[in-house]
Amino acid sequence: MNAPLVMSFDLDDTLWPVEPVMLAAEGEMHAWIQERHPEIMQGHDRESLRRLRGALAERFPQLAHDMTFLRHRMLTELFTAAGKDDAHADEAFEVFYAARNRVTLYAEVEAALKRLSARYRLFALSNGNADLRRCGISQWFNGHVTAISAGAPKPDIRIFSRLIDEAGVKPHQILHIGDDPQLDVVGAMQAGLQAAWLNRNSKPWPANLPQPPRIISSLTEID
Repeated sequence: MNAPLVMSFDLDDTLWPVEPVMLAAEGEMHAWIQERHPEIMQGHDRESLRRLRGALAERFPQLAHDMTFLRHRMLTELFTAAGKDDAHADEAFEVFYAARNRVTLYAEVEAALKRLSARYRLFALSNGNADLRRCGISQWFNGHVTAISAGAPKPDIRIFSRLIDEAGVKPHQILHIGDDPQLDVVGAMQAGLQAAWLNRNSKPWPANLPQPPRIISSLTEID
């Protein structure tokens, strides 16, 4: 593996565990709606709202990668159907989004980003809609490429091409680190990037995928 000039990092489940973040964010949003507009939540729970977002992704396939659009549109349609001003959707979404960016980094992440940013240019590469500044880590990154900004999610080559363009280097000069075998590792390799699989929990590598060039269990192993 050649020494890279740039490192890119997935965010959710790579720099922080995402499930508790999303559960808390959805819980805060639901509680906010229930307190101020209880009629909106009648007949709905977490799972029914997720199904609504899934239906929206089918209705708007060209925006299925845009998590911000899907959640905001779902809220807008809920408030509109109840005869409410759709400005309330903006408020509800902000409650969700503030909590969505209230993350708890894995133990080694802050020190690793600080150390690596002194030697490499760092980019975030994510299918999600986390905000680096709100998450408190923007100071270590030179850029953030999202599925929204690229118009396609990982493992689509378009998001990796957007990263390559923004980084201004050759594909093989970027090392991408992420937790998802298909989205992060195979996607990066197919785009010509170096790749490392961050496997924090000793999961087996999927038998149907080509072997990853590098496996790590912590960012402390990246130098």
